[in-house]
Amino acid sequence: MTDAGSAVIIGASGGIGGALAEALHADGRHDVIHRFARSFPATHRIDLTDEASVAAAAALVRDSGSPPRLVIVATGLLHAQGRQPERKLADIDPDWMARNFAVNTIGPALVAKYFLPLLPRHGRTLFAMLSARVGSIGDNRSGGWYSYRASKAALNQLVRSFAIAEARRNADALVVALHPGTVDTGLSAPFQRGVPPEKLASVPTAAANLLRVLGALTPSQSGRIFAWDGSEIIP
Repeated sequence: MTDAGSAVIIGASGGIGGALAEALHADGRHDVIHRFARSFPATHRIDLTDEASVAAAAALVRDSGSPPRLVIVATGLLHAQGRQPERKLADIDPDWMARNFAVNTIGPALVAKYFLPLLPRHGRTLFAMLSARVGSIGDNRSGGWYSYRASKAALNQLVRSFAIAEARRNADALVVALHPGTVDTGLSAPFQRGVPPEKLASVPTAAANLLRVLGALTPSQSGRIFAWDGSEIIP
């Protein structure tokens, strides 16, 4: 997938993030697997709503002596503390919408701000962010979920812009968004009713799917959105 160097997983305490970190560790291709999460202590704690913690995490990776060739942002907010995606216009709440954007859009943008400059200027590099099919404007046929959809659509636009900028630094760089599908995690738990068992992926399967997709991508596909099966999602 990449040539040595280190790998960074942001959100490594979550189901998908943790499985990604474990899969990369088992693969043994990277010198170091840096794992960060909001629930982790001390130097490996990162809070995407706190820019200083993102900067500190990047500094730790920079000073480790092994430049990252793979960075995955495996974070996201869909529901929390009784809050659910909006089903009707009357459910729109400015505070909840702002929180969605803080976690799903602005936080990943801060990760890009501090981590993209750490990637080598030569050779294959990968910077990936977990997005969602519902963030596709062209694929939106049911409406609703206003804050989550909008925050992920904005993330997809950022991925495109980051890819253009990164290509100027390194012609072999990839910056992409990934849709993991419906995965058996706490994020999707309230919405699993009615999902056929064959369409509900375990976290190890989801991680393997995403890493397989990343491994098959070429620099010409940078800036785009890909599902767990390798199919491209329209913006």
